[in-house]
Amino acid sequence: MPQRQHLPADERRERTVEAVIELCGHEEPATLTTGCIARHMGVTQGALFRHFPNKEAIWEAAVAWIAERVMARVAAAAEGIEDPLAALEAMFLAHVAFIGEHPGVPRLLMSQLQYPRPTAASRLVRGLMERYRSRLLHLLEQAGRQGQLRPELDLDAAAGQFIGCVQGLVLQSLIADDVAGIVDRAPAAFDLYRHGILAEAGGGA
Repeated sequence: MPQRQHLPADERRERTVEAVIELCGHEEPATLTTGCIARHMGVTQGALFRHFPNKEAIWEAAVAWIAERVMARVAAAAEGIEDPLAALEAMFLAHVAFIGEHPGVPRLLMSQLQYPRPTAASRLVRGLMERYRSRLLHLLEQAGRQGQLRPELDLDAAAGQFIGCVQGLVLQSLIADDVAGIVDRAPAAFDLYRHGILAEAGGGA
């Protein structure tokens, strides 16, 4: 649908980012052109370049949009939950729900990590992963101090496996061409993860 011409610059930029993420849900990000983005939005390429100097700046803005919203979503999900394992589960389910709402997100992020040389967007992706891992480690350390985790558990590996569980769900849903279905598979996936780190096999959170 064409944009209304009186939209402020910030809103035009956000509309562009949202269009890119939507397109990545059913298009290959590597072959997505500014012409395709402009057509999807009902504007000219010139209109896009009035708000972004080049295509790379569009990808950078898209990754920044994702990073801000993912971190806000998981922080809000865990807020006020005193049990660290319950907070981890809330984060997991909130993250997966975000992906279910925005199927283009995993494709876009993975595409940015495939370049042989670092880009502004790929650095943002790696920065997001570090911030996410830091938040996970904080909760895992809390759980460890409370005796909820196996004493020999490698917390860094546990944080990585948490992220790997999300990525595994994403990969399975991409293969099945059913990203929205990731939400239904998430609880069982987290249950397996939780039992792998608990102090007692078969214990509860």
